[in-house]
Amino acid sequence: MISSALNGSIFTSNIVVNMNDQMFDRLKQYCQSKVALTAVELELIDQYFEVRLLKKMDFILQDGNVCDFVAFIAEGTIRHFHVKDGMERTCDISFETAWVTDFQSFNNEQAAVMNLQAMEDTTVFLIRKNCLHQLYAECSKYETFGRLMAEQVAQRATEIAMSLSSEKPEARFQNLIRNQPGLFQRVPQKYIANFLGVGAESLSRIRNRIIKKEKS
Repeated sequence: MISSALNGSIFTSNIVVNMNDQMFDRLKQYCQSKVALTAVELELIDQYFEVRLLKKMDFILQDGNVCDFVAFIAEGTIRHFHVKDGMERTCDISFETAWVTDFQSFNNEQAAVMNLQAMEDTTVFLIRKNCLHQLYAECSKYETFGRLMAEQVAQRATEIAMSLSSEKPEARFQNLIRNQPGLFQRVPQKYIANFLGVGAESLSRIRNRIIKKEKS
């Protein structure tokens, strides 16, 4: 089934894939690692989540639309950014096993200020807000899982805020590379620089300095 819109946004290459047990294995394994679930309880994932394939540069959320979903990245990379004074400001870059949403929009049912964009071909498992509430009602264990999911997103936001206020760009860059060694093969340099709050030339200098230190 081809999807032409999500939250009012037009898509040309996003494909909603029929739910398939094999495709959901990664999400099921992740859920099972967080909360003990029976085989029957795990099967609820097939019922309430949908698979979405994103091509590079596709949006799963664009500002101005209400975010009515939470999505799990099974494979790929998502850039979070908002637009201020006509300029894109990259707030985060998320990778496999991360959950992405705009919580303010999701909780308050108001227009999102955040954009969520794939930096490479990306597979996400998405659950709508109404389906999430139905899932909680059907199996209370998923409420515990939902709390852990929200805590992960909140913790990540706190880490970024602390990093911005206390670390220099070079330290932030080193932490980013330590966690994602293949970052430059997956995300364009201009977005990495934007996330770090430096220009592309400054990022190149930082990168070269670190490479020289590692060789010395």
